[in-house]
Amino acid sequence: MHVPDGFIDTPVSVAAGVAAAGAVAVSLRGARRELAGAPGQAAQLLGAERTAPLAGLVAAFVFAVQMLNFPVAAGTSGHLLGGALAAILVGPYTGVLCVSVVLLMQGLLFADGGLTALGVNVVIMGVVTAAVAYGLFRALLAVLPRRRSSVTGAAFAAALVSVPASAAAFTLLYAIGGTTDVPIGTVLAAMVGVHVLIGIGEALITMVTVGAVLAVRPDLVYGARDRVEPLRLKVGGEFVAVTPHRAGPAPRSPRRIWLAGLAAALVLAGGVSFYASASPDGLERVAADKGFDKKAEEHAAAGSPLADYGVESITDTRISGGLAGVIGVGATVVIGTGIFRLAVLRRRRGRSGGDAPVPADNA
Repeated sequence: MHVPDGFIDTPVSVAAGVAAAGAVAVSLRGARRELAGAPGQAAQLLGAERTAPLAGLVAAFVFAVQMLNFPVAAGTSGHLLGGALAAILVGPYTGVLCVSVVLLMQGLLFADGGLTALGVNVVIMGVVTAAVAYGLFRALLAVLPRRRSSVTGAAFAAALVSVPASAAAFTLLYAIGGTTDVPIGTVLAAMVGVHVLIGIGEALITMVTVGAVLAVRPDLVYGARDRVEPLRLKVGGEFVAVTPHRAGPAPRSPRRIWLAGLAAALVLAGGVSFYASASPDGLERVAADKGFDKKAEEHAAAGSPLADYGVESITDTRISGGLAGVIGVGATVVIGTGIFRLAVLRRRRGRSGGDAPVPADNA
């Protein structure tokens, strides 16, 4: 659903950019709290220096999976938006930052999503999806049994709803600042209709990924740390809770899951992406059907050596696309991790040295 330049007029694009900048600023403050962890939370036990790379990994994984367009209808494909997955795994504020980093990398390096429309994309693909998904996810966990199946079920539902919500948000912006006179009712029906189908794919990917992390390190699923019952073993006729950490004061390092996740992202972006659907995605299909695709402007980074997810100097399509994917994953994990480390360091400096302490509720 990457909105190109030209679909939304300049005033609304600027307003969306301001809103996106504000959302990112708020998310940076919220991410400091999520990454550092409240007292007693697993994030604090792990140490913020370890949670920052995990958040960077989530951004890289979202980037990789977004390259895997899957067919949803005749001549139409969809891809992961990622806001729901990121919010559930690392927190809603950090999730917004994860998607924002992905969109920035895609726009600057791969000419995917307009640069003047970057604010629009951050709002509809990052802020809306993370807020809607995380809110619904937590609401469902509040009424569902305290089981792991409840967590994966809630993740499925939250991701499913977040995608048409994002489509509706785009339609709202298009109603205000669309550059073509198209009946908004037909745009809304088409956008929400096709993105409900895309949402099913998003929900499956989110559910499987969250379930996989729950199976090996439930303490790393931010949204469910206080809702998952600990693993219990029957000892002497009684069930005894098993701590997810090894004996001793230091918890298990997440290094293995980080390496496994990075390897998965590299394989998906560098190899599996070659088999992704080449059909236009939901927004592209609706724009073509309703006639406002002609307003799309040439991307400012169209001359990038990585434009359209290929390396300019390599003629072999498979190698070119795979190498571009690997570069994208690497750039996203490095830049994302750097941003999250910076957020954590700023929180620490605010609580130590000559700086005044930062209240936890306002961090």
